[in-house]
Amino acid sequence: MARAARDTPAGQEQEHRLSICSKLCYAIGGAPNQVAGSAAAFFLQIYLLDIAHITPFHASLVLFIGKASGAVTDPVAGFFISKSRWTRIGRLMPWMLACTPFTVVSYFFMWYLPPFVSGRAVWYVTFNCLFQALTTLFQVPYSALTMFLSTDQKDRDSATAYRMTMEVLGTLIGAALQGQIVASAHVSHHCTVNPPGNTTDSWHDTPSIPDPSDILSHQAEVYMIAAGVIGSVYILGIVILFLGVREKDDPYALSSDRAIPFCKGLGLTVKHGPYVKLTAAFLLISTAVQLEQSNFVLFCTQASGLRNHFQYLVMTILISAAVSVPFWQKILQRFGKKCAACGISWMIPFAVMLVTIPNLILAYLVAFISGLSIAASLLLPWSMLPDVVDNFRLQNPHGKGQETIFYSSYVFFTKISAGIGLGISAAGLERSHQSTENLDEHKKDTSV
Repeated sequence: MARAARDTPAGQEQEHRLSICSKLCYAIGGAPNQVAGSAAAFFLQIYLLDIAHITPFHASLVLFIGKASGAVTDPVAGFFISKSRWTRIGRLMPWMLACTPFTVVSYFFMWYLPPFVSGRAVWYVTFNCLFQALTTLFQVPYSALTMFLSTDQKDRDSATAYRMTMEVLGTLIGAALQGQIVASAHVSHHCTVNPPGNTTDSWHDTPSIPDPSDILSHQAEVYMIAAGVIGSVYILGIVILFLGVREKDDPYALSSDRAIPFCKGLGLTVKHGPYVKLTAAFLLISTAVQLEQSNFVLFCTQASGLRNHFQYLVMTILISAAVSVPFWQKILQRFGKKCAACGISWMIPFAVMLVTIPNLILAYLVAFISGLSIAASLLLPWSMLPDVVDNFRLQNPHGKGQETIFYSSYVFFTKISAGIGLGISAAGLERSHQSTENLDEHKKDTSV
């Protein structure tokens, strides 16, 4: 099978190139995860506090334990998927098909307001953990599917560019869609007074106070409607993925080859030089991007007086990232992936300028450049990871089933980088806050 694949004539290879339709279907299939993740990232905390009325401590537990469950699921998913056998619809596709219905159900109940009060924190912890774990079980085979779309490197890079574009758009759509649907749930409900009429009945002149239970019921209802809409996006995405994408078995693996045991395969993975260099480099890069991304808007709202432009700055970053993915795809095709990696550092001088010279126009320029750099940081590692897997295959020609281990490990490390970035940011802000308080106390003592 390997020899047949290598000896395929050029004309026949051209016929088996991925079509634009297949690339688009592959990209759309992964977008629902980003839509749901964006909606949860922006609105789950405020939902838990304002609608579910659980304490801030319990809300933070819901978010933290959910993220932790998603990170723990990565190696577990890699373990079980690596042991999967080939079926008529592929080896990875059954996992995505099986996960989707349960993902939709867990996502819906994550936004459902249970009738009891005392156990709500446990309810939301349970369904948030289920949702995070199930999205991981979907994301690992979905990202590894890149290796089985085509044997052509350009095809895989192009499919990755389509995927990154749709994922950034999915993030934008998720925040906008959820925001539009649940906007009425966060409108202030004031007492209204009915206008006096030509009647002597006293009740015409009394204020009409809305029933708090009715308000809460409306708020919970709109959140459930939003969950249903995003759940339907999941169903639509998996249908398009299943109908438009055909998973191909590894053409370079012999039929007699057996899958390497998971522990041995994990050991080979973490010892593989190119993979270690790629992961280490983008672990640091992702941490830096997370720091800039999380603190840019915070700086604009808290330090430079641009609070009224918060949502527009976020939109500028996301739109810039979505639009620039095809640009980076052209750059890496023409000049190479290492050259395109230089674009990740573009945000640094502009961010320094904004700190030095706080300005509205400069803030939008920094947001635009940040979007360009974020797009490069999203596209490049997922474009380079298939090359690393190919290099591993050349060095281990009789190994099979390692792809999901590479991808699950990389997803795990990206989540670690996000946690490191948020931790460094929180620690730095806490120290800055304490220094400010000490300085204020010193000024008071001096004035006295």
